[in-house]
Order: sequence, then structure tokens, then C-alpha cells
Amino acid sequence: MILLDTNVLIYAFGVASEHRDWARRVIADGVARDGAAINAATLAELCVGDAVPASVADRVRSWNVEILDIPAAAAEIAARAYRVYRLRRKRDSGRLSPMMPLPDFFIGAHSQLMGWPLATADADRYKTYFPKVKLRLP
Repeated sequence: MILLDTNVLIYAFGVASEHRDWARRVIADGVARDGAAINAATLAELCVGDAVPASVADRVRSWNVEILDIPAAAAEIAARAYRVYRLRRKRDSGRLSPMMPLPDFFIGAHSQLMGWPLATADADRYKTYFPKVKLRLP
């Protein structure tokens, strides 16, 4: 299984994306091999940017991409990484980050917990806070 970050689906189905071909290959390869999936955090992010949020899940499934719940055990991993992020942000800028955890931390934690590679075009955050996760990058 490969977990897909939100940007992979946005790039794959966007009209003018520089990573469009890469994203489509990642999805097709994942589906053809062990499967490709998104989680609930990714689904929420996709819905926010869509003109018809109620149809997003059906469209994702039509691409043979599974939609998974985030395991509860991922919450602790996400929290540890997010804590480090908040401390670094305070040290570097003097300000705390928002209290609401970012979706990327749940996506990274889910990938780490399951031992699945993560396809993303956003390498820096995942490399920094989830160094155990194997990344598929453009």
C-alpha cells in the first residue's frame, strides 16, 4: 500500500500542474501493485478545495484509491511530531503555532505507523518530522 498526500491527488487531476505526470504515475503504480490510499485527513483537505465536496469520496474511489480511517495509534505519533514542530516554531519565530494539529502530521503518522511509503510533493515537513517514512517524491 502507498499512502497519498493531498497534493498528489490535486496534482494528478489539476489542469496545469508541473507534477501532473508524476502524480498520475504514482497513483497508477500504487493501484496496480499493493494499492493506493488516502486517509480521512486527506479527504477533508480535498473536500475543502472542491466545488462539490459531497462527491469527492466517490470520485476518489472511482480512481481505485481506497479511503481509510486514521488508526487511533497514529494520534500519539502525530502529537509527538507536532510538539517538536511547535517547539521549533517558537524557538525560530518566538510564536507558537496554532493549537489545532495540522493534517500533514496525521498523514505522516499514519504512514509511519503502517510502515507504508508516502507519496508527496511536500518533502521538507515529512523528512523533518517523520524521518522513518519512505517518501516517493517528484
